[in-house]
This record gives sequence, C-alpha cells and structure tokens, in this order.
Amino acid sequence: MFRKQLTSISVLHASTQSYRATVCAKTLAFDSQHDRGLPKRQSGYGAQARMESEMSKHEPWQLTADAAELYEQYVARYILGPWAPLLVDAAGVATGDRVLDLACGTGVVARVAALRAGTGGSVVGVDLNAGMIRVARSLPPTGGASIEWLEGSALDLALPDASFNAVLCQQGLQFFPDMARGLRQMRRVLKPGGRLALSVWNNAGLYNTAVGETLAQFIGPETAVRFLTTRHQAPTREALEELAMNASFPGAQVRVSRINVHLPRLDEFVLGHLAATPFASLIAALDMETRGQIGATVATRLQHYANGDGVTYPEETQVLTARAG
Repeated sequence: MFRKQLTSISVLHASTQSYRATVCAKTLAFDSQHDRGLPKRQSGYGAQARMESEMSKHEPWQLTADAAELYEQYVARYILGPWAPLLVDAAGVATGDRVLDLACGTGVVARVAALRAGTGGSVVGVDLNAGMIRVARSLPPTGGASIEWLEGSALDLALPDASFNAVLCQQGLQFFPDMARGLRQMRRVLKPGGRLALSVWNNAGLYNTAVGETLAQFIGPETAVRFLTTRHQAPTREALEELAMNASFPGAQVRVSRINVHLPRLDEFVLGHLAATPFASLIAALDMETRGQIGATVATRLQHYANGDGVTYPEETQVLTARAG
C-alpha cells in the first residue's frame, strides 16, 4: 500500500513562513484507499484547491519548444495517452463526426478521435500553448479524419456556434482561469444533441505524490506545491456537476474511471518528465548528483509498484459526460 504521507513537506513547512508552503502542509497528505492504494481527497479539499487555483491560475502552463517535444515524448505518451481512447469512447465519437479537442496539447486525444471519425469526419485541436501546437502539427498524420490545429484560448473560441458533434477536453479544465466560461464555450459550439466528454484528475495520484514529495526534499515545498497544484485544483465531482448545470448541460453525469498506468524506469523517466514542465530550468540548474538522486528517490518511493523495468500503478480520473439540449 502507498500509505506514506508527504511528511517531508510538513516538516519543511515548520521552517518557512511562505503562504504556499502553508497550503502545501495542509493539503498534500494522503491516506491509502482500501486495497487499491489510491490517495484519497481529504475533507476540505475543495477550499484548499480553490486557494491553490487562485495562486496559480494566472501562471499559464507555457512550455519552451524543447519542453513541448519532451511533453509529447513523456507526458502525452505515458501519462495521458492510455486515457485518450477512453475519453473518445465516453463521447461516443463515430464515423463522420466533427470533433473539437480543447486544450489539446500535442494532440494525443485528437489523433484518436480522428481515427474514430474516419475520412468523412473532421477534428479541430485548440491549445493556448504555441509550442504544443507546433509539435502537434509536426507529427505524422494517423489516418482517418483531417485535423486542424489552432492556437487559441478555450475561453474565447473563434469557432461558430453549433458546429461540432462532440467536444473533448482531457485534463485541461483545471487550467482554465474561468472554468464556467470554458464550459459555456463548449456548450456554444456543440450542435443540438452534441456530446461532451471531459476529464480531470480525481486525486494527486501515486506517481505525482511521490514526485512532489521528492521535490520538497531536494528543492523545497514551494516547488512541490506548484508541481501538485495542477492536480489539487481539479474540481470536485460536485463542482463539476454545478459547472455543467450552469453551462446548460442539465443531464451531465460524472463518474470515476480507473486504469493501471505503466511508466518505464523511473530514474530516467522522472527527469525527462520534469524537463517537459515549467520546472525544467529548476531541474537543469541542479548538479548532476542531485538530479540523479531525484529520479532514484521517486523510484524508491514507488518500489511497491515495480513491474519489469518500470512501475505499474493504479490511477483515477473523473469523467464528465453530457449532451447539448
């Protein structure tokens, strides 16, 4: 069981007056969940997540060109990729559909949707990050529907009303500075009867918790809090339902989806993953020995989930599905 709490963050909190470190100490503790080893959300999570969101919502997840390429190599392939077909399934994407993938990143969901929509369909991928769109455009086509890649904000879509059969958004909603507006935009561009499927993390997750704990140990609680904020600020089930209702999705449903995720050897993967985030420069500034210790420490913390040359661990995400009336 992954019972280990983020005690190192709590200890470090005692030696700092940083407000973010205070939030970190209050929010980054997780218990095991029955026999699955999944971190629970704690009571009061919503309020703490909103505070973290307020601290981070004006800090866009912008990546350099090199980091965006690493994002495709590490995050899209291993962390998000296994979920992509499930999200496309949840939206019921079918032959001939016109599909919008919001916060598309390097396009892992859009490419799956293109295969499902077939040559008679079409896909549009939108992301605020120019580096992500550049990488998405550079990747070879997967077949099926054509994909148009657009750099732009999910809060102000330059797309016509009622123009899509399905809207997808994988792990993007929590990054929107105005989630309610983002949902309203999704509703606006859906055709009557169009389907929405979006996902947000259900908890910090075993791997991210281990990385956050390790960042607190080797760099500091401020970095750990920033790293984990993207997980903690994801809306709760109740918040998702309220957002959907207010955006005129009256029949929205939220369920928890679970799969096992496999990552390759962590002493290498962790550093590649962090190089694909806004923390890349922090990691690069460390000496070689410390960088090696970060990867090795995460591997040690997840040794219970060792599988072959890497780890296989359970992961959870919330999936919201709805139809436009």
